[in-house]
Amino acid sequence: EMMQLEEGDSILDFIGPLGEASHIHRRSKVILVGGGLGVAPVYPQLRAYKERGSTTISIIGFRTKSLVFWEEKFRAMSDELHIATDDGSFGHKGFVSQVLQLLLEGTHRDAEEVVAIGPLPMMKACCDVSRPFGVRTLVSLNSIMVDGTGMCGSCRVTVGGKLKFACVDGPDFDGHQVDFEELMLRQRRFQREEQKSLTRYEEECRLTGRTA
Repeated sequence: EMMQLEEGDSILDFIGPLGEASHIHRRSKVILVGGGLGVAPVYPQLRAYKERGSTTISIIGFRTKSLVFWEEKFRAMSDELHIATDDGSFGHKGFVSQVLQLLLEGTHRDAEEVVAIGPLPMMKACCDVSRPFGVRTLVSLNSIMVDGTGMCGSCRVTVGGKLKFACVDGPDFDGHQVDFEELMLRQRRFQREEQKSLTRYEEECRLTGRTA
């Protein structure tokens, strides 16, 4: 719905920033992985690592070529850039986790850190890839939030066997410690309500002539 707003339109309110700031330090070499819309939030981290003198290897992935964005921005901040598309219409054919596997097995097994931001299955796959190599891997969790203060408990996630809240303790966590299976189940708990809301919105758009 927000994507339909025109310049000059407004929304009621918003809150932020939430949680803890990303703790970015100089690394000898860091691999940054962004999937889909996760490409946008991984870019400022890429820029910060580059400004601190780190060697930066970027992997960004999309479903198809028409969805690729910010290629030049990433290329300007990356010592090496890899682009993957699910359908092979641009760059590597396949998932970003597959590209990460190839890099860690090959010329970048000396990477000191991996940062992965994107859909939960993608971040989990990246952590599964990096774990055998012993490479520290950070993920950014945007689990469902209601009040943004930690009081509602909606965004809770288990990290290293301990309860954390993405809105106040996150969004960055050690990916190898995150219980992704539990988190993915929790992300689906409002699925029925979300579908009803989407159906209602699409019907309103149809009646008013707007584009959903």
